[in-house]
Amino acid sequence: MGRITARWPITKVSVAESSDRRVDMLAVEEPLEIRVAGRPLVVTMRTPGHDVELAAGFLVSEGVIAGSDDFYSAIHCGGPGTGGQENTYNVLDITLAAHVAPPRPEVERSFYTTSSCGVCGKASIDAVHTVSAYDVTADETVVRADRIAEFPESLRAAQAVFAKTGGLHAAALFDAATGELLVLREDVGRHNAVDKVIGWALLNGRLPLRGTVLQVSGRASFELVQKAVMAGVPVLTAVSAPSSLAVQLAKDSGLTLVGFLRGSTMNVYTHADRIDNPLPTTVRG
Repeated sequence: MGRITARWPITKVSVAESSDRRVDMLAVEEPLEIRVAGRPLVVTMRTPGHDVELAAGFLVSEGVIAGSDDFYSAIHCGGPGTGGQENTYNVLDITLAAHVAPPRPEVERSFYTTSSCGVCGKASIDAVHTVSAYDVTADETVVRADRIAEFPESLRAAQAVFAKTGGLHAAALFDAATGELLVLREDVGRHNAVDKVIGWALLNGRLPLRGTVLQVSGRASFELVQKAVMAGVPVLTAVSAPSSLAVQLAKDSGLTLVGFLRGSTMNVYTHADRIDNPLPTTVRG
């Protein structure tokens, strides 16, 4: 397995002060080629680790699979052709269950997707409107506002690699009723971090993710909303801004979308009925 962090010599410069040489920690970024039954499907830039979850989550997001019974096995293999090449753990071959149809041609991406943009390889914007196997609108989850306010700090406290590098996004899944952190994944790409969380859920038989809140460390893009809907997540919370397309998709899909979650304040853009915000009790003398 590839390294998650790497050491790199730098020159630390402070204005009007002497400079010094030191070693910095970097978040590793390497390509992962995902294959299905030996056929190349996509190459994405990611932080090595939890590759099977990443691939499984990607396949859920693209509507190829919807449950653990659809996923049969995964194996790391060598590079292109794999003919006697050393296993770099940057090629993952997925075998789907016999009843699952192979990925549609529009899912295939013949070029790299970057760590910052997951849908850049799509043939058209229409292709990202994937139909979810789960009805998020029917999810009656309600979560307290004061509990949501604690999620960013819980996420940051659990980011082990971010603490070393400062260079990774994170996605975490919380139980809406108890606030329990169920799983957290880090990656150089925010969409990869979410795919790893969804993949964890699929491999553990937890889809759809009813009664949960998906917390992300950055902004809420269209693709992150789509991934949440595809996994049956009812509430997506982000520390930064959503895009207009993300808000529209959340509204249409029945997803509660929260942005600018900072301290005790937050903006609820869609389906605010899932947010319980009881007023403080006033004590009169």
